[in-house]
Amino acid sequence: MKIKPGKLATNGYHLLDYLDHRELIPFVRTYLKKRTTISLFYTFSNIVIAILIIFWFWKNHQSAGFRFGIGLNYLCVGLAMAFALIPIHEYIHALAYKYQGAHHTSYDVNWKKFYFMAIADKFVANKKEYQMVALAPFFVISTTLIILLFFTDRLWSFTVLGILLTHTAFSSGDFGMLSYFEYHKDKDVVTYDDREHGISYFYGKEKKIKV
Repeated sequence: MKIKPGKLATNGYHLLDYLDHRELIPFVRTYLKKRTTISLFYTFSNIVIAILIIFWFWKNHQSAGFRFGIGLNYLCVGLAMAFALIPIHEYIHALAYKYQGAHHTSYDVNWKKFYFMAIADKFVANKKEYQMVALAPFFVISTTLIILLFFTDRLWSFTVLGILLTHTAFSSGDFGMLSYFEYHKDKDVVTYDDREHGISYFYGKEKKIKV
């Protein structure tokens, strides 16, 4: 949005919430537990991938020469390899922010609480803009991995599925934030990050009723 944080109040917005980045995980958990389309989609995605992995084990178990232990090893390799995607995931967030017009993007990490963030300092994003930022890594990486499944043999397919499952689980923060927007769908919600203080602010105003 072409609006500065200091101009939100004069444009009818009022503070709804603020998120200390150190409290990101509890915040995300709270809104993933809300019954929103976003939270249901996130849960559904994880379940579908888990079922697909179980099916793939069952299907290959019927094949001659397949051993469950070897398949499990390849799956675990995928679970581990997913960690290497974290920088790429956050970089895609930053690219999406820049595409929306943000000029000052950076990254934050908390190893103790194990979370990673792409930050667009003082850039005000509305729901539509934030949806693109939040979902870009999930769709880009997930689509790439699904396409890759068609070009890998049966063992390496376990690795790709392991990466897909772990990356989807790691996207909980993105879906939790989007669930916040949907939970407050009765308002026009915007958000921005304050990198210096490690806080994200959420402002809202009543939606205009179309006559």
